[in-house]
Parts: sequence; C-alpha cells; structure tokens
Amino acid sequence: MLTDNLKTPMLGLYYLATLPQRQHAATKRESKGQVPVMILYYHRVADQHPNDWTISNELFQSQIRWLQERFDIVSLEEGQRRIAADHNDRSTVCVTFDDGYADNYAKAIPWLLEQQVPFTYFVTSDNVQTGKPFDHDVANGCPLPPNTVEQLREMADAGVEIGAHTRSHADLGSIISETDLYDEIVGSKLDLESLLGQPVRYFAFPFGMPENLSSAAFRIAFQAGLWGVCSAYGGYNLPGEDAFHIQRIHGDPEWTRFRNWLTVDPRKLRRERQFKPGDYRNHF
Repeated sequence: MLTDNLKTPMLGLYYLATLPQRQHAATKRESKGQVPVMILYYHRVADQHPNDWTISNELFQSQIRWLQERFDIVSLEEGQRRIAADHNDRSTVCVTFDDGYADNYAKAIPWLLEQQVPFTYFVTSDNVQTGKPFDHDVANGCPLPPNTVEQLREMADAGVEIGAHTRSHADLGSIISETDLYDEIVGSKLDLESLLGQPVRYFAFPFGMPENLSSAAFRIAFQAGLWGVCSAYGGYNLPGEDAFHIQRIHGDPEWTRFRNWLTVDPRKLRRERQFKPGDYRNHF
C-alpha cells in the first residue's frame, strides 16, 4: 500500500501522463455538449489553527483565481440548470461551503463578494443560533466559533445563497427514524428561513459520503420542496443527469489533487451515481 508521502508524487505523474488524453477528451465533450458541471465544497478558510478541513486564505484565493481563468463560475442555481439541460459546452464550476465557520467571514467571504464570485453557504442552524462550536472541532481539541445570525443576515443581504446543513451536523445515514430525519433536514430549513426571512432552497448532507446518505433523507428533502441536495464524496455532474442530487468535489489544499479533479480524471468520470431519482421520487 502506498504511503501518503508517495501518493501525491504518483498522482502528479498520472496527471501529467494523462493530460494530453484529458485535453483531447475535453474538446470532444465540448463539441458534444457534454461538459460536466463541477461543484466544489470548502469548510474553513483561515490562517490560524489549521486542520484537515481548513485551507489558507492565500491558497484559497489562488484556487479561485485559477478557476476564474478557466471556468464559468456560476451560482448553484445556474449550475443545476446546466446539469438538468441535455447540453452544456462550457467549463462550469460552482463554489460552496459547509458548516458555517466565523473565520470565513474575516477574509474569504468579503474577498469573494469583491470578486463577484457566486457561492452557496451551508450552515448548521443550531450552531448559528447558539454560538456553540462544532462537535468535531471540540473532539479535535480546538473549538472554533461558528458564524453568527447577524453575519448570515449580512451575507444573505449581499446576495449569498444560504443553504441548510441539518440542525446539529448529524450523520443522517445513521438515523432510522423519519421523524428525526425530518427534524434535522426540514427543521434546519425552517430555522434558517425564520432567521433570514427568505427561502432556503438547497441542503447539504453533513459528512456527505455514501454511508451518510439515505433514500429516506432524499425523499424527505424532495417532498419538503428543496431544489437540490448535495453530497460530498466526489463526482462529476453530466448534462442530462439528475439535477436534484448534486455531487461535489472537495477543494483540496493539495494542488495536484485539485487540478486532477478539475481537469476531469477519466477514472473518476466512470463512477456510478449514488441515489438516483427512483430512490426518492416514486413515493407519492
């Protein structure tokens, strides 16, 4: 088994070796209108107390500038529209955040607004309302403050799409009770709508891996009128595919992995989608 120290150089060699193939494939996809829509997700942009879900402000800005030179950076609504269409010939990316860290408000969010980069900001409603740090940060020995209600209101007033991320950052894949699922999914949507005075249209699963999702959770979100739900295990959204389930890619601080995903790794393009429309639409 390769160690982490060897994985990145090996991935770099793979990336360079397959780059001509990727460029040729990208040209073919453009001509056929089958360019995937890629949705990035970040958690925390900060220069202090780094952890596995933090990226520095400098690196974050470098990634966004790299995207600005190569992609249409669009809202999640526009990205979803391009997924739902049968044709997309533009390199397209959307930017999202999960959890709702106060650190993002210091530099990253003002900079994105200055750059006129649209983004969707998913937050856990209990943390925002109580100010309690996230359980995973407490367990990590470094509690970090969440965004305040006032900060979210300022962001919403500036045009930022605020999305729901459960009430308590729960692992929905482990919850059997549909009453509890409803409370976490729809409850967080209603909480945020009450706080912000505007509709909450999108939901992101905490953790977001296949084992953290469930057909019942998809169905509850769909029936609640949410426009779309986001997973986080990596995946490309091709034109004509299910636009309700939006697959996302981690904004990896490692440049090699970031570029490997964003230039469409042919191995990952062949991944089968999890949770298709029949899992949640055929229950009415």
